[in-house]
Amino acid sequence: MEDALKPERILYVEDDEDIREIARLALEMVGGFKVLLCASGEEALAAAPGFAPDIILLDVMMPGLDGPSTLAALRRQPALKSTPVAFMTAKIQPQEIAAYKEMGAVEVIAKPFDPMALPEQIRNIWHHSQQ
Repeated sequence: MEDALKPERILYVEDDEDIREIARLALEMVGGFKVLLCASGEEALAAAPGFAPDIILLDVMMPGLDGPSTLAALRRQPALKSTPVAFMTAKIQPQEIAAYKEMGAVEVIAKPFDPMALPEQIRNIWHHSQQ
């Protein structure tokens, strides 16, 4: 695979400020990504089209629009219809993971996540979604 084909822009939707900040530091400092942070599904729906992310990371449990509802709403936006989405959640029983993938997620990242490994996880998920 060519080096030119790699994700650069990540939209990360997470209601917990501490987790958002840890992920942002890992993705920007370690991964070299451009990251747009959103604290809610509603915020993500407003910001995502203009940001044009290469991949979207969604917390599952959030007040207001939860991750699955946010994913469904993102899919209704033409510019984001095929953008790969990964859920980040502590709910990682096999049946839960299967349900998330049925909803359209390409992968599920377990929380707590390893900040140093997160950028490589994202690249692997993105590459896998492009095949």
